[in-house]
Amino acid sequence: MRLPRPLVALLFVVLAADFARAQSNETLRTDWASLNRYRAANDSLGLPQRGERRVVFMGNSITDSWAPLFAEQFPGKPYVGRGISGQTTPQMLVRFRQDVVALKPAVVVILAGTNDIAGNTGPSTLEMIEDNLRSMTEIAKANGIRVVLSSVLPVFDYPWKRGLEPAPKIVALNKWIRAYADSAGAVYLDYHTPMADARQGLRAELTRDGVHPNADGYRVMAPLAEAAITRALSRR
Repeated sequence: MRLPRPLVALLFVVLAADFARAQSNETLRTDWASLNRYRAANDSLGLPQRGERRVVFMGNSITDSWAPLFAEQFPGKPYVGRGISGQTTPQMLVRFRQDVVALKPAVVVILAGTNDIAGNTGPSTLEMIEDNLRSMTEIAKANGIRVVLSSVLPVFDYPWKRGLEPAPKIVALNKWIRAYADSAGAVYLDYHTPMADARQGLRAELTRDGVHPNADGYRVMAPLAEAAITRALSRR
């Protein structure tokens, strides 16, 4: 018996979705921190040239989507993107040596924490996020890398997990990041203040989904990041 074409199409979609989920689950099981994502790129990149002041941007999808714009927004600068979509701070901590320390940058710009609040890898308290940010900072400093700690971007609600009320949690986390940066000799990079609306969400003209910046959003972020990097490089 031949199945109707609409049913065949529906079955194909279901099977494809099941396959994609299985592949994703297998990746999480065998490479939870996505160490394979940048392994080849890191090998190809090599060490900085003499006099090069490399900067590595460590983060999640916000950094991942930003990296293709670096050549336009930071022309001629040796800036390297090492963001992975969906990642939380414990995943970044696992790959921090491979994707940051081993590249011998002068500065690392860390933007992390929103996916922890969203619960992407399970429930997470603010204290857990803070511990991971502190650990990444300490590892960087121990290896002579200056640190820029970015505020988490404002979010009113996560489209993939509604009802978590992240806005006040992000504000509280950013308050801690600012204070910790001051105490640890890091530079605090405030994206939140210029990008937040009255609800402490991301301004509508700067985002495509309330979480991720659009092109205008990245144009706001770029000079802020550049100024923070300049401050970090000027410190002894």
